[in-house]
Amino acid sequence: MKKILIGIIILIFSFTYVCAANSKNALAYYNAGDAKAVLKDYLEAIDDYSKAIELDPKYAAAYNNRGVAKDDLQNYTGAIKDYNKAIELNPKYAGAYYNRGLSKYNLQDYTGAIKDYNKAIEFNPKDAGAYYNRGIAKDNLQDYTGAIKDYTRAIELNTKYVDAYYNRGNIKAKLKDYKGAIKDYTKAIELNPKYAEAYHNRGLAKYYSGDKHGALSDLKKAGELGDMTAYEAIQEISKK
Repeated sequence: MKKILIGIIILIFSFTYVCAANSKNALAYYNAGDAKAVLKDYLEAIDDYSKAIELDPKYAAAYNNRGVAKDDLQNYTGAIKDYNKAIELNPKYAGAYYNRGLSKYNLQDYTGAIKDYNKAIEFNPKDAGAYYNRGIAKDNLQDYTGAIKDYTRAIELNTKYVDAYYNRGNIKAKLKDYKGAIKDYTKAIELNPKYAEAYHNRGLAKYYSGDKHGALSDLKKAGELGDMTAYEAIQEISKK
C-alpha cells in the first residue's frame, strides 16, 4: 500500500511539473485532478478539473470527474450541475448518467435516480453497478419486485457481487421469504466471511423460520465480528 501511495504522490508531482511547464495542457490538469482525487484531496482535485475545463470548455470527462469530487464532498447539487454539463456535451455518457443518479439518490430523489440509471443501462447494458443502485432506489420506493429483478441482474453480470446478494436477501426477508433470504445471506457470507451484517440478518431469518439454535449461532458470530447490536438480539431471542 505504501508503495502505491508513493507512486501516486510521484505521479502528482510529475503532473504538477507538466502543468507548470505547459499551462495550456488541459489533459495534464485533468490527470493531476484524478491523482489528487485518489488521495481524497477533493478540493485540490476540483481546482485542477476546473483549470482543465477553463482550457477546454468541451471537456466532458473533466466535468464528470469534477462532479464526482463534489459528490465526495457532499455537494450533491453542484455535482449534478457538472453531470448535466457532461451529458450536454456527450448525450451518451453512461458514466455521467450513473453518477448523476448517485447524487440524486443522495438527495432522496429516488425517481430521478432511477431515470438516470435507466439511461446509464441503456448506453452500458453490462454495468452491474447501475442495476444494483437502481435496485436500491426501487427498494426505497417499496418496489420490491423491481428491486429483486435488478439485484438479480447485477448478480448475473457479476457473480461475486456481495452486496447485491445481501440486499436481495434483505428484500426477501421483508417479503417473509426467509428461505430465499437465508440462501442469499449465505452466499454473501461465502464471498465475505467477515460480513457481520449478513450473519446478523441470516440469524434473524433463521429465527423467523423456526431455527432458534441456528439464529443464536449466527448472531453470536455477528457479535464476534463487531456487530454489537447482535448481542441485544441474542438476549431478546433467548427470553422467548
